[in-house]
Amino acid sequence: MYELSNKVFGADNQQERLELKSWIVGFTDGEGTFSVSIIKNKTTKSGWQVFPEFVITQGEKSLHVLKTIREYFGCGSIFVNKRYDNHTENLYRFCVRSLRDLNEVIIPFFDQYQLQTAKKNDFLIFKTIIAMLLNKEHLTDRGLKKIAQHIEKMNRKKQSRFLESLETIRQASHQNFDGRKI
Repeated sequence: MYELSNKVFGADNQQERLELKSWIVGFTDGEGTFSVSIIKNKTTKSGWQVFPEFVITQGEKSLHVLKTIREYFGCGSIFVNKRYDNHTENLYRFCVRSLRDLNEVIIPFFDQYQLQTAKKNDFLIFKTIIAMLLNKEHLTDRGLKKIAQHIEKMNRKKQSRFLESLETIRQASHQNFDGRKI
């Protein structure tokens, strides 16, 4: 386990801060996720909401690690995911969901201190989507579709439910009630 001195957040120990930054990158490569979801939300004009987040998950025994990372970044929250299965400890998630914090804190950090695993590609796609959100592209059907297509290239590369829903709606609009195409 990486042990940090009390000086790590002070301005007087540049070497320890560099070590902490490298450690955060490595920890993120192993335990972090850059994800974006498109979820149904009746309160939005389009009925869909784009939900980006940066997450690092750890068991309860390593909660102090998430607190160190949150303290370093100065943003985000830690949530508990209670376990009701055969595991003996709860999971904790350090999450940054604020578009502002993602754009002003998380993205600049990982631009400067680069990931080394396949998560680097996820980060680059994530960064593109954040830029699209800041440009308000998600407020158009075309922009939402482009975001969904980017999401499909991230992480486990599953087909977007949003895109599936669009295809279902498109097909339904071209059929009458007995299933025949119009």
